[in-house]
Amino acid sequence: MATDFFNRRVFEYANIVLLCASAVVLIALQLKLYGWILLAAGAAALFFCRKDFAKNLLLVYVSLGILGTTSINTDISYGHMAEMGIALSLALAVPYAISRYIYKDNLVRFRFHHGRRWYRKEILYVFLTAVVAYFLVPFYLRDTAAYLNWSVEPGVSNIIRLFVGTNVLGIWDELFFVSTVLGIFRRFFDFAFANLAQGVLFTSFLYELGFTGWGFVMIFFFALLQGYVFKKTDSLLYVISIHLTLDFILFLALIHAHHPAWLPIFL
Repeated sequence: MATDFFNRRVFEYANIVLLCASAVVLIALQLKLYGWILLAAGAAALFFCRKDFAKNLLLVYVSLGILGTTSINTDISYGHMAEMGIALSLALAVPYAISRYIYKDNLVRFRFHHGRRWYRKEILYVFLTAVVAYFLVPFYLRDTAAYLNWSVEPGVSNIIRLFVGTNVLGIWDELFFVSTVLGIFRRFFDFAFANLAQGVLFTSFLYELGFTGWGFVMIFFFALLQGYVFKKTDSLLYVISIHLTLDFILFLALIHAHHPAWLPIFL
């Protein structure tokens, strides 16, 4: 009995590694054939894991499959925003609906408020995020030319869509990776391993989105911090506030990178 449990735990850890590898290959590197093979192999390997583990990890596999069929980029045309919006909504809604209405375990849930006021250090951390982002994000965009992955065209409509796009994606990142994915992983693994795994998935998505070059290092570190902060505060509202603070700096930095004279506020 103990040997069987040990073997299944080995398969479960290996399954998460395979899941992360499939996300890197399928989503970040866009090697579709190999990515789908890895994703299918990981889903099939769930058969060798515990039933509770398999049924909940299957939710993550389904969501990654939805993301794998979607063109994830920074195109802010109305058509592409609608296409991405539908795919991201499904990737988030499907595991939530299955967890709540079919499994009825409420493993996937969204805890927005921890029931108390923010501590002073939590408010200071948001300001610290803004300061670090002010210096780091514009430098990253220039150094890697990653700003070219975004289009910043003149016109109120274009600027509004850029703002909406960056902020809505920021909210979705926290709802999906930090709340849904990390929530599932934490059910079966210690926090450190679960957080590392969600960080790989988080980074894979944003790398494809446009954070190329050495941006994956920055994103991975940010994903780990967001997971840790969520663990400490149990508040999606707080981690979303942190993310939106960074995204606002990104929005301004993108305008500055494309049109320096429009917004000469960065070094």
